[in-house]
Amino acid sequence: MQRLPTKFITKIARPACDVFINHRGIDTKRNVAGLLYDNLTRMGVRSFLDSMNMKPGDRLFHNIDRGILGCKVGVAVFSPRYCDSYFCLHELALLMESNKRVVPIFYDVKPSELMVKDNGTCPPADLQRFAFALEEAKNTVGLTFDSLNGDWSKLLRNASEAVIMNLLEVEEERKHARKQR
Repeated sequence: MQRLPTKFITKIARPACDVFINHRGIDTKRNVAGLLYDNLTRMGVRSFLDSMNMKPGDRLFHNIDRGILGCKVGVAVFSPRYCDSYFCLHELALLMESNKRVVPIFYDVKPSELMVKDNGTCPPADLQRFAFALEEAKNTVGLTFDSLNGDWSKLLRNASEAVIMNLLEVEEERKHARKQR
């Protein structure tokens, strides 16, 4: 895919990041999440991936929450162990609660296999938030990928195009909203 025109980059580069990549690191950091981050970065899209945007000493929730609230589009990379992570579910809930556009990628997992598990350590209010956000994401059109049989270049191309299209639509909606005022 081509690099974004400079005119578009200057419009979308105002927040700390344009895209927040929500993922389960143990499953996806070294493959789909990392590759998508690299591809979007090469295209001129400012992306947030925890391992790339944070350094030792950074406050975890503060930086992640700021990245989510400042982004325009979220990418949720669902994987087999995604729902085992409080952090993943917290990030997803914040993306949904702040009405961000979210592009789901179902990596080696079917939407029907994703469910919030109560292991006894999470407050009931959080479990409810997480379940609602997960259902909302499962009911959003996304991309599916089987890492054993899938075409990696096609996944990256399709995911990058979906992100770009959503960024353009968000920008158009903001422009339209400014005109309405």
